[in-house]
Amino acid sequence: MPESKTRRKNRKPHDGDHSQTYDKPLPKWYKPVMFGLMILGLVWIMVYYISQTVLPIPDIGGWNIVIGFGVAMIGFFMTTGWR
Repeated sequence: MPESKTRRKNRKPHDGDHSQTYDKPLPKWYKPVMFGLMILGLVWIMVYYISQTVLPIPDIGGWNIVIGFGVAMIGFFMTTGWR
């Protein structure tokens, strides 16, 4: 049987290699903001339904759902950078 090539274990990053930039720790505010946005979006939608479309902003109607999902999605997108 043919043998596969061995991998090099001691690979040095090139100058243009960005793999080392991901090792930096996150700021302390990142996780509370991330979870806060997800919870805020959920609460926004819950308030809209519980108040029977009167709150949080009565003049925009169904766009309250879009705002709630948008805020929550920003929080979910932040999870991609969470370590």
